[in-house]
Amino acid sequence: MGDSTSRTGTTVTAGTSDTTGITGTAGTADTAEATVGFLYPGYSAEDDYPRLESLIHDSGDPRAAGVRLPLVHTDMGTDAHRVDALLEMGAVHRLAAGVGELKAAGARAVVWACTSASFVYGWEGAGQQVAALSEAAGLPASSTSFAFAHAVRELELSRVAIAATYPDDVAGLFAEFLKTAGAEVVGTRGSGIITAAEVGTWGREDVLRIAREGDDPAAQAVLLPDTALHTAAWVAEIEETLGKPVLTANQVTAWEGLRLLGRTVRVPALGALFDRG
Repeated sequence: MGDSTSRTGTTVTAGTSDTTGITGTAGTADTAEATVGFLYPGYSAEDDYPRLESLIHDSGDPRAAGVRLPLVHTDMGTDAHRVDALLEMGAVHRLAAGVGELKAAGARAVVWACTSASFVYGWEGAGQQVAALSEAAGLPASSTSFAFAHAVRELELSRVAIAATYPDDVAGLFAEFLKTAGAEVVGTRGSGIITAAEVGTWGREDVLRIAREGDDPAAQAVLLPDTALHTAAWVAEIEETLGKPVLTANQVTAWEGLRLLGRTVRVPALGALFDRG
């Protein structure tokens, strides 16, 4: 099973196909306050998080009471979907700089809201990244990459397709990360977009297009991995269009944060992942 290291309620399982990855709880489903703090690189689709919070509150599920999703921007360094830039973007000192502000906002768990600057480290390296973040925060922590791994497991998916904004080489690293988590990746489509800033300008039609183009008949679900891509308002529509579950970066990131707190909220507007329990 590989080595496990426990840090501040966080367990890192590295070098294994087990999708456990990062786990930890800081509360229970009946906790009145459920505040998850997000560290978000730069400014692209950060407005998805207040939108996600509103959709959760509007769900009618009484378990949505007390859910808060505050966000702090981290220094990106160079805005580029290149391996060297992504490794620097995800450096722990950049992430740790925002922890104090999130704790002041009442966060009881922290999620690094970035996929590419976590999976670029590989499974073991991404686990070390989050373990260091957890230690710096003194709170349970995770990242969007592990959120995808956990969401795939939650929906009992074995075959997925990737519809990425990234260049092909970076999209391929995400596919490798998912394979390490135990998923079969039946299709990977990159879009060659270098900057998060450009991705952040994409609208509904662009998102629907990339999802359709990245779908594969053999896939049980389609994954859109970029947190710079606005998707929160359209998850249910994309699923209806494709006829299968869709996992998007900001959607799974919010779900992962609530998972860390032991909070389950049913929000059909956020797709199959939130339409359970």
